[in-house]
Amino acid sequence: MKIAPDLDLHCREDDFTDPWTTPEVVVLLHGNAESGEAWRAWVPHLARRFRVIRPDQRGFGQSTPMPRDFPWTIDVLTTDLARFAEALGLARFHLVAAKFGGTVALRFAAEHPALVQTLTVLGTPPAPRRTLAAGIPAWVEHLERHGVESWARWTMEGRLGSAMPPAAVDWWARLMGRTSLDTQLGFMRMVPGVDVTADLERIQCPTLVITTEKSGMGTVEDFAAWQRRIPRSELVALPGDSYHVAASDPDRCATTVLEFIRRQTAPRRV
Repeated sequence: MKIAPDLDLHCREDDFTDPWTTPEVVVLLHGNAESGEAWRAWVPHLARRFRVIRPDQRGFGQSTPMPRDFPWTIDVLTTDLARFAEALGLARFHLVAAKFGGTVALRFAAEHPALVQTLTVLGTPPAPRRTLAAGIPAWVEHLERHGVESWARWTMEGRLGSAMPPAAVDWWARLMGRTSLDTQLGFMRMVPGVDVTADLERIQCPTLVITTEKSGMGTVEDFAAWQRRIPRSELVALPGDSYHVAASDPDRCATTVLEFIRRQTAPRRV
């Protein structure tokens, strides 16, 4: 799908709803160095009730790789998502996003309130410049010397936590390792400057924030401190020590999100 002159954006669509119905839409937005395939385990939970759309964000998956000097900004990514929604004729949808995809989703929900029916963010840093910036130089050095898959393996324990089996860790490292080195280096140099904290009060839709009790991205109270700034929001902290909770606990997260959407969209009793 041609979203911009420099971008063919790839997406996957899963819809196992009854063919005589018009289902609501869920858009699943992946994080850094991933693709829509990151949501694989979520699809069986969601696609019986919703039309599920999984785009590969700019530069990642099967979407167009970006050159190393591409001028990345979070607004480029939110504009891509708005153009993608317009191209598909999506008037309103539930947005579920993980890691940096959640950072993009927070900005998007603030900028495009009419499009987002509910928002869920998982393992998301609203201010990467405060939570990730210190480690970025070492990450960039490792990427340049050893490549994307090696960097993914080197950083995987904090991402997926201590409970993930080796085969799962290997699968995620290989998934992330498919990312173009030029895309990844350019993207990583953007991350330390990103902070969407000022957008939180502008988010109008019901919002769910999911983390783990021992996330390396911050304590539960750290997450609660910014979650409370979103007017219609709630926080769920699941057991575990991963920060990519959408990947480490897909079944539990998906059922939690389904229940959240059900509560927010159920008819109000008078």
